[in-house]
Amino acid sequence: MIAVPLPSVPVIPSPSPVEGPRPRVPFPSVRSPTARRASARSHRPAARPLFPTEPALFPWLERRFSPGEATVWIGPHSHVARLLELLYAGSARAGGRVSLIEGANRLNPYRVAEDGRSLNVDSSDLVGRIRLARAFTAYQLVALVDGWAKEIRSFRPSLLVAHDLPALFETDEVPPEERAPLLGHMAETLRTLSERTRLPMLVTLSGEPRLFPGLTEHGPRLFDVVRFRPRAHALDLEAYREAMHLSFVARPDGQRGLEEFGPDAGQEVSRWDAPSPPTGRHWRSG
Repeated sequence: MIAVPLPSVPVIPSPSPVEGPRPRVPFPSVRSPTARRASARSHRPAARPLFPTEPALFPWLERRFSPGEATVWIGPHSHVARLLELLYAGSARAGGRVSLIEGANRLNPYRVAEDGRSLNVDSSDLVGRIRLARAFTAYQLVALVDGWAKEIRSFRPSLLVAHDLPALFETDEVPPEERAPLLGHMAETLRTLSERTRLPMLVTLSGEPRLFPGLTEHGPRLFDVVRFRPRAHALDLEAYREAMHLSFVARPDGQRGLEEFGPDAGQEVSRWDAPSPPTGRHWRSG
């Protein structure tokens, strides 16, 4: 396990989330019986918040996690990786720690630092709150997952992240007859970890769950599944458990967001472009 340095980089604007209801849709057809039971239970919030209350993205994400259960993100590499970077910074802002096993080797420390500064998180503090482990072969990756329990006891994270573990099996020369058993073994290990540590776990996939054999049958209990659906100049996130969606819409350069104008107890807020309040007296000319 190694800690990744997070050097300073310029800050760039982030997309603005918009939440809204959607017609109820079922969980993916590959879900397991444990996932069906999880979808029927009420959400049990963590004892300590995983993320800050602002911006609006973080409370939405907070509701997608549950202690001792897994949340699955499914979507293209670039979109999932970008939201993960913001998630790491948000976790640090809330005083949490992330233990990450990186299967796709796509962590961009510059963007994590960039997002951290936008949330007023010092880079030196941020680097100490993210513990990264990555492998160069599929067999090394299996060994990292097997040894994750020891790292968790040492680091005491608040969130576990398994980022696209099957990706390394696509690039490494793993015999076809070994691929499914190794991935199935990792799925069972993830289940054991989530049950014993009672920590929320995030599992990300760049493709359908069938690319991770054993995940839905023998993996951790599923709490929610979030699909990333890119579209022109926007990104939609669909959460299956509550049939909710979140849309990221690009903000033009120089445009300011409403979140900048939140209430401040130390300031007086005056009406702008609104009708004057009634005074109880009617105006008469002359």
